Amino acid sequence: MVLFFFIAKVCSVHVISFLFLTRFNPKLTIVDIYYKKRRWKQIIFIVAIIIGIGSLLYTNKLVKEVSEEEHIKVERWADAIRIIATSNNLNSEMTHFLEQISVTNRTVPIILTGDSGQIYVDKNIEYNENNRKRVLARELEKMKDRQEPIVIDLGEGVKQYLYYRESSLLVKLRYYPVFQLLVIVLFIVVAYIAFSSARNAEQNLVWIGMAKETAHQLGTPISSLLAWVEILKEKNTDGEIITELEKDTNRLEKITERFSKIGSAPELFPENIYPVLINSISYLKTRVSKKVEFNYAFNESMELFVPLSSSLFSWVIENLVRNSIDALENNKGIISFAVFEKGNDVIIDVSDNGKGIAKSKFKTIFQPGFTTKKRGWGLGLSLSKRIIEIYHNGKIFLKSSEPNEATTFRIILKRQM
Repeated sequence: MVLFFFIAKVCSVHVISFLFLTRFNPKLTIVDIYYKKRRWKQIIFIVAIIIGIGSLLYTNKLVKEVSEEEHIKVERWADAIRIIATSNNLNSEMTHFLEQISVTNRTVPIILTGDSGQIYVDKNIEYNENNRKRVLARELEKMKDRQEPIVIDLGEGVKQYLYYRESSLLVKLRYYPVFQLLVIVLFIVVAYIAFSSARNAEQNLVWIGMAKETAHQLGTPISSLLAWVEILKEKNTDGEIITELEKDTNRLEKITERFSKIGSAPELFPENIYPVLINSISYLKTRVSKKVEFNYAFNESMELFVPLSSSLFSWVIENLVRNSIDALENNKGIISFAVFEKGNDVIIDVSDNGKGIAKSKFKTIFQPGFTTKKRGWGLGLSLSKRIIEIYHNGKIFLKSSEPNEATTFRIILKRQM
């Protein structure tokens, strides 16, 4: 309960801090907010660990106290047995009192033996008459392994030995914090999965709504542009201008098609991966700095078929290339493409020799809102991950990155069988 109220308090402080920061610091980016949220999660996790360790330490203290109390109880029982056996002048009240001491032990398992190991008395050990000897022999060996017996000197060289072990209550108390922590961990895992699922579902709705609305909004200006292109053709406008306008209008239509497919499973067709890559590279080549060099060792005559939605896959390639261009110093450098097969997998590597990505950001670059640029929403890589992993059942990840040497993103798709 204390842990629950602490986490609730921390979360409420987190929300208030979030609102305060976004209200009075409008320059705060989504990435800044993400890292602050992650820091709060780390703080809560650390506090939970501290509470868990504190619970273990406190329970161990209780276990030690109860263990000492049980030892004292057994010693008193041994003293009572010795006094009753060696005293001849005890009155009835004292005898009754000593007998009560021996009777009051109802939790600690004990076995009283003689010099030769024969068992005289046992208490708090469960068995039936058929397996009494076997159970007591096994329990006696366990007790001997755990600690030395209490020696009861009855005089005249006669001794008895009192063996005992922890009560079931003490055993439960010893393992209770471990069980408690396991339950807490299980609860946290289940809660995390549930909240993550709810968050992902919410993000999916946002993605779908934004994509559908974007496609809808683009429809009207595209129709208008198509009409203007036809008017320009009738007026015998420069053919090169019309060609470029048609290219960009077709491009907008393709973008609209991409957005319209978000939220619904696109139909995948066997596509030759090489022409798809070459078309994407060719389009980008004419729209980036001439200082950027594109290297690839394949051509349209080569064949390697993969189930694809070519419009969505080319979007991924363009996102990766634009990220590479942003990483190049002064828009000057090399972007390389490699395609090869490994078993049933088709692997596409996109590399650049830009400034690189810090290792601490390897796992966060695909988060929505992550960006190192002053402008942009930071949705490109997140969208690319969804396209490859959800729509194409593939994988996309940052394979490696060395500052100012090489950064490589890898896409893995299944080959058409």
